[in-house]
Amino acid sequence: MTIEWRYTIHPGLGVLSLAGFLGQEAVGRFQGAVGWALARGTGPVVLDLTGLRGWSDGGRLAVSEAASRLAAEGRGLELAAVPASGTDGLPDGGFADGPVAIAVHGDLATALAAHRDRGVEERAWRSDAWPEGG
Repeated sequence: MTIEWRYTIHPGLGVLSLAGFLGQEAVGRFQGAVGWALARGTGPVVLDLTGLRGWSDGGRLAVSEAASRLAAEGRGLELAAVPASGTDGLPDGGFADGPVAIAVHGDLATALAAHRDRGVEERAWRSDAWPEGG
């Protein structure tokens, strides 16, 4: 089982949306999507987990590593819509206690509202099997 991803550019930030299960076998694909976001956007990356069914310890570690990778480029990582089943595996205090703090938002709308008023063009890319309607 793997993930599908979509990357959308908003003014001053990007949204990397995931669908599926972020397990060890999907980590390489996730790292590639993070690389795509690094190469094509600016500002923080909001990792939209609305379509994520869950994640393994390896998936959570990959998210933490992505935060470090983005921080090394002067960019932040924020989470939106962490799956309810995924909160049990979050480090104490969410991701704030890791090597790089990761803000956690209840949903994508809340995350975007935190960055609103930058207002121009949006662009989006997705992997081939991204679910329709999303």
